[in-house]
Amino acid sequence: MNQNTKIFVWALSAALGGFLFGFDTAVISGVEQTLQQIWQLDAFQHGLTVSIALIGTVFGAMCGGMIADSLGRKKSLFLIAALYLFSSIGTAYAYDWSVFLLFRFLGGFGVGVSSVVAPLYITEISPAAKRGRLVAIFQFNVVFGILMAYLSNYLLSGVGEEDWRLMLGIQAIPSAIYILLVVFIPESPRWLLLKKDDVSQARSILATIGEPNVEGTINSILKNATQSNTPLFQAAYSKPILLAVLFAVFNQVSGINAIIYFAPRIFEMAGIGKSSALLSSAGIGLINLVSTLVGISMIDKFGRRALMFVGSIGLILTLVLVSNAFYSQQMGMNVPFYLFAYIAFFAFSQGAVIWVFISEIFPNEVRAKGQALGSFTHWFMASVIAFTFPYIVETFGGGLVFAFFAFTMCLQLLFVWKMMPETKGKSLENMDTPIIMH
Repeated sequence: MNQNTKIFVWALSAALGGFLFGFDTAVISGVEQTLQQIWQLDAFQHGLTVSIALIGTVFGAMCGGMIADSLGRKKSLFLIAALYLFSSIGTAYAYDWSVFLLFRFLGGFGVGVSSVVAPLYITEISPAAKRGRLVAIFQFNVVFGILMAYLSNYLLSGVGEEDWRLMLGIQAIPSAIYILLVVFIPESPRWLLLKKDDVSQARSILATIGEPNVEGTINSILKNATQSNTPLFQAAYSKPILLAVLFAVFNQVSGINAIIYFAPRIFEMAGIGKSSALLSSAGIGLINLVSTLVGISMIDKFGRRALMFVGSIGLILTLVLVSNAFYSQQMGMNVPFYLFAYIAFFAFSQGAVIWVFISEIFPNEVRAKGQALGSFTHWFMASVIAFTFPYIVETFGGGLVFAFFAFTMCLQLLFVWKMMPETKGKSLENMDTPIIMH
């Protein structure tokens, strides 16, 4: 196996956590209405059922940096795989609502840790010239997982009285595969140096990934060894903190998780039948996948900012069209078409860039903590939006909700124009230099 193949296989193995992340996130969309009927859930309980996994991700993201630093990146990935496996089996066999909530929370906790550790690991084993594409494999796997969740929901719908158990339990298969794959990947060389002082093994891994100046990189990393317990919240890191938090907030106030979680419901609001709504949701997953591939192919060529510029403009236009369709009551197939375009612009920009950008902008000594902060912000906002979306859309209507999302994307466009730096092609050690604001 040559050098490039090894790096790709390691990155792909770690990124399988993204597949399970995406599957776990989207699978609830096919069962949330069924669960509401089975357990006779009121509006609050229903919102909690949908958002409990997201609440778990908030806690997982909070703990992700600490877990990654204490256990190491590899053992943390193994823990994530085990959590996914327990969650999928537990929710499939849940006999009452409280048990279901417990196992969905555990799965969400795994998603939160995964959103910190997997991009972090891939970032730390990737050469600078290929880092964008390799880290973006994680996002590709997220959207592939979303697509597979939508497709499996569609295919398993109606196979029995308790088809929802199959929809949730099938995730156990890729979870078991993930456990096996993680066994064969190496540890992050930067973690080995900063936390274990294992120069020999780190040197070997750095050589394998094609680091052009292995000894120089080792010396640069070791300069930060005494700073490995550096607190994140201090003036020196104010710029990357601000960038990570704002980027994560904009990611969620675009409305993406509201659409992923409630796609069938939104399509039914637009007058499409249940079966067609599930199939249209699968269409969202497919467009998400294809557009993410386009973004991945361009992220190291054109840079992170260029993708965000194009995506922000596209998101504004498509969200305005969706909002207008609800206001004018001219929905039908217009809403799915506009949402397909929305997903394409999101996947090409925010979807492809977020985990790459947040994993790059922090220096070595606080990278895990910075990644955890960005992930925590992302999932906190996602849980708030998922929890409140059913109530808000029923109270105020789809027109106002999607108009709000469009307004926030105008703010994102200003953020990209005035604040977002370009990180394309810079080594991780050069990220330690001050970030220049545009």
